[in-house]
Amino acid sequence: MSKEKTSFGQSDIVRLSDEDAATELLERAVTGLWEVVNELTRFRRTTRQNYRVTIFGSARRAVTEVHRNLPPSALYEHAIRHEKDASIAENGALVAYSGVKTGRSPKDKRVVEHAASKNDVWWGPVNIPCDERTFQINRQRALDYLNTCERLYCFDGFAGWDQKHRIKVRVICSRPYHALFMHTMLIRPTREELTTFGTPDFVIYNAGAFPANRLTTGMGSTTSIDLSLEAEELVILGTEYAGEMKKGVFTVANYFAPKRGLLSMHCSATADKKTGLSSLLFGLSGTGKTTLSADPKRHLVGDDEHVWSDDGIFNIEGGCYAKAINLTPENEPDIFQALRFGAVLENVVLDEDRDVDYTDTSITENTRGAYPIEFIQNAKIPCVAGHPTDIIFLTCDAFGVLPPVSALSPAHAMYHFISGYTAKVAGTEVGVTEPQATFSPCFGGPFLVWHPSKYAELLAEKMRKHKARVWLVNTGWAGGGYGTGKRISLKNTRAIQSSVLTLSLNVPACLRKFCSRAKPGPTNLLTTPPRRDSLLCSTRISEPTPQVRAPR
Repeated sequence: MSKEKTSFGQSDIVRLSDEDAATELLERAVTGLWEVVNELTRFRRTTRQNYRVTIFGSARRAVTEVHRNLPPSALYEHAIRHEKDASIAENGALVAYSGVKTGRSPKDKRVVEHAASKNDVWWGPVNIPCDERTFQINRQRALDYLNTCERLYCFDGFAGWDQKHRIKVRVICSRPYHALFMHTMLIRPTREELTTFGTPDFVIYNAGAFPANRLTTGMGSTTSIDLSLEAEELVILGTEYAGEMKKGVFTVANYFAPKRGLLSMHCSATADKKTGLSSLLFGLSGTGKTTLSADPKRHLVGDDEHVWSDDGIFNIEGGCYAKAINLTPENEPDIFQALRFGAVLENVVLDEDRDVDYTDTSITENTRGAYPIEFIQNAKIPCVAGHPTDIIFLTCDAFGVLPPVSALSPAHAMYHFISGYTAKVAGTEVGVTEPQATFSPCFGGPFLVWHPSKYAELLAEKMRKHKARVWLVNTGWAGGGYGTGKRISLKNTRAIQSSVLTLSLNVPACLRKFCSRAKPGPTNLLTTPPRRDSLLCSTRISEPTPQVRAPR
């Protein structure tokens, strides 16, 4: 073989006339290039059934294992083996960590602006539009990342306990923690239902460990949660906070339910053990929906997301997602005992004995626990109930202005429902470290798709038809605002709730018409301003039966 050294002394020059040498050089070059690609993408030989990798257009593949619908015990095993920080707490729950993002990122949510749904969506800071091309870029980025992972997890579940209205959801992710979380939060199909599951109605691609490209049109950061109502897909990049998947499903329900004449609601629900009739508790994260719905005197229907249909109400989820900060068996015994094997504890700290230190907020104040709803002893399975007799709006007043409990007229109920005054409490969103006043329409503004009036009209119609009573309960501060007053105790709030549901409040006779089951008059619930006597204020909360009086 004829060779000449270059002046750099690093490469061999091969003359094209030397056929053998040229062939050898080409073989070495191709082999070397393949090794570079192999290192960059961690390609491994696998079966034909696995996903293709598209980053380099190669026919070789990276995914060697695809695990579908694993039981909790297997997901525990995978988490301990493959997630460096995962562990098992002494109570049996899987402890996992979501990384940098320990709360939702509402400013990074995008909805595809499509001709079919463009006129339905309430565009603005809640639903920030993106074009189809941007969605496809992020979707492909997510798929490319997932296809470089050694193993993937797929979970199929249902959203909605009413079989007439349920949504088939498929979750594809790279972390067993995320698979177990959605196994907990969605309704778990039976073996027979899995065999006939078929094509899902909604798919979540969770590539949260991989960032979005902030140079992509419309991206504000390396985090992006993109929803296409037409493709019925959710793409997650740049955040491993599991709550984004849960709320993505709820957002989809918030679009399709009103389109079918159903009212989707950000509320918890309980049912009377004798009559089966329900009560609803509306409120944003941190107002007490989950805690107050764990009432031993009533059946639990669900803690966060429900739909009101012509047949009654039903839960969207198959699990509960409770705040774990300062959790004790004395204050919240039902939730405390529910955090056991099969549950997920998120961003908590363990002590030397592997017990959970629920007071430790060194990682985040938004520590959370997710558990199947049947872990609550008095849960109503299936999670359906009759029409509500009472609707309670929970508000966390950070300024100490609102009374602990108020009875609302129909007009005032619509005012509070649309305005949705509350306070964001520490940890529920990234960057929130102390209460901040906010107005969240329908007590679920971050998850609405239609204009708030769409949900208000449906609520007004159902309130009128089923003669539901409405109350405003303050779970925030009394005697002054945050830093001056004192937060109303859970014990007192529970006493108020019990009195509301049993109608044992001492309501002035002139105002009892707003709390009775009598049919409301022809008042326009959406346009008539509330009268002065439509708000009843309680100034004493220490008695077993709270006293309620009209304002002066």
